[in-house]
Amino acid sequence: MPIDPRIKKNWIEIQKKHDAPVNAIGLKIDPKDANTLKVWKEEGIDQFVKR
Repeated sequence: MPIDPRIKKNWIEIQKKHDAPVNAIGLKIDPKDANTLKVWKEEGIDQFVKR
C-alpha cells in the first residue's frame, strides 16, 4: 500500500538532513524494524540519505 504523497514529500525532506535511515518524523529507524525499512526502500526514500 503506497503512502500518502504529502507524507512521502515530508519524509524525503527530513531524510535529506540525516546520514542514517530515519522515519517520517525524523527518528532513526531501528535495524530490527523490517517493516519500516521495507517501506523506506520501496518508496525510494533511501535515495535521499545525506552523504
